[in-house]
Amino acid sequence: MIYIVIPIFNRWHFTKACIEALQQQTYNNFKIIIVDDGSTDGTSDKLAKDYPDVIVLKGNGSLWWTGGINLGIEFALKNEVDFVLSLNNDTLPKIDYLQKLVEASVRKPGALIGSTGIDTKTNDINYCGEQIAWLTDSVVDLKKSVKENKKGQLLEVSYFPGRGLLIPKQVFTKIGLFDQKAFPHYMADYDFTFRAIKAGFKVYCSVDAQLGTYPEASGANQLMAKKNWKNYKEHLFGMKGAANLKYYYTYVFRHCPWYLLPISAGIGTAKRLTSYWIK
Repeated sequence: MIYIVIPIFNRWHFTKACIEALQQQTYNNFKIIIVDDGSTDGTSDKLAKDYPDVIVLKGNGSLWWTGGINLGIEFALKNEVDFVLSLNNDTLPKIDYLQKLVEASVRKPGALIGSTGIDTKTNDINYCGEQIAWLTDSVVDLKKSVKENKKGQLLEVSYFPGRGLLIPKQVFTKIGLFDQKAFPHYMADYDFTFRAIKAGFKVYCSVDAQLGTYPEASGANQLMAKKNWKNYKEHLFGMKGAANLKYYYTYVFRHCPWYLLPISAGIGTAKRLTSYWIK
């Protein structure tokens, strides 16, 4: 049994499309948990009316991504669950998406399986995992490793985002939940997968498990799209800022090898201070 946990705040059109795509899946041994963190657009009422089989948990607007995911996971772990799938509502799963995740988990027992992001406008791959290079605070984009027409490709990664991550129950038993205190919104997923790897689990991206995405919909990308000093401050220090320096320092001090930490953190800081204006 898979429990799919989707934290949301407003954006009903995304939630509706995501649920309907999940209802059409070729694999059907799953339940959907929506964690509605104080939506003001009538989401909870619409869910109750249109999708009564969906489990709805409510927050008061203070959960953010990590608190929402954890609330859903805690509910799932109290029930008969084999896997938790963390998912965002601004995604559109292909019809065989869950089936491909399950097939990958059979091939790699105990591993965490991530999804390949597909741009909904172009149908091109926009994410299938990365390998980190701490020395230069850079990554190797594994899109270059994808072989056309090769089925069943699994790419081993250094970490993975929570937007489409299949997590076996035993991972939570061993390492606990996402770190809500240190990473209330961004970087909790990267931290979680690093912790899982350190605990002996493998993390892969399934090229066949494809998840439609809307790159322009993320809060971080919206800040980057409209450049001004207010958004720059939010970019570096705000909850929705992907370059949030406080969370970055916590993350890099936890996971970067100690002998590379000074140079990696220095380069990483410089990139975060300048990337907003360059991209």
